[in-house]
Amino acid sequence: MKKFIALALFASLAACSPKAQNEANEAADTIAADANATMSEAVNDTDAAADKALGSAEATMDNSAAAIGNATNAARGKAGEALKDAGNEIEE
Repeated sequence: MKKFIALALFASLAACSPKAQNEANEAADTIAADANATMSEAVNDTDAAADKALGSAEATMDNSAAAIGNATNAARGKAGEALKDAGNEIEE
C-alpha cells in the first residue's frame, strides 16, 4: 500500500510541468522559511520574557537586601545607644 501511494505521488509530480514543480518547490521553501521565522521569533520572545523575569527577581533581591541592611543598621544603632545609656547609669 505504501509503495502504491509513493508511486502515485511520484507519478503525479512527474506529470506536472517544470513550472508547476518549481512553483511547488517555491511554496515549500516559503512555508519552511515562515516556520523558521516563527520559531526564531518565539525563541526571542521567550528569551526576552526570561530576561525580564530574572531582572525583576534581581531587583527584588537587591531591594530586600537593602531593607535588611537598613534594619540591621538601625537595630545596631539602637543597641549601641542602649548600651551607652546603661553604661551612663552605672557611672552615676
